[in-house]
Amino acid sequence: QKVKDSMRVLLPVLLNKSHEIYDKIRAILLYIFSTNGTTQENLEKLIQNVQIESDSDMIRNWKYLDVPVISSFATQQHKYPRRDRSSEETFQLSRWTPVIKDVMEDAIENKLDSKDWPYCSQCPPTWNGSGAV
Repeated sequence: QKVKDSMRVLLPVLLNKSHEIYDKIRAILLYIFSTNGTTQENLEKLIQNVQIESDSDMIRNWKYLDVPVISSFATQQHKYPRRDRSSEETFQLSRWTPVIKDVMEDAIENKLDSKDWPYCSQCPPTWNGSGAV
């Protein structure tokens, strides 16, 4: 059954003193996952009310895994550009192609943007794609 007002269900759990801090962090993360992100102000209020300022990085660091923790039109990051795979042959049960396939193909072809991928080394200019770098 779909929860209509998830904040109304979440607040009693967060304000209950008998729950562990990690359980409260899990509840906040479930709320963020279910709503596809929250506003910066709402996240700050949740962290302050639950008093988990020291552990707030456990919530904020999910952004590095492309989880939309903060969903605001001004702060939305651009999605990785997808390749057109409409002409490729697909299996009946695997029509979806994960983003990591596009990223790895771009890494092989030396097309990754160094701003978005600062830890990926560039291929030498004389490399012809015949071996691993």
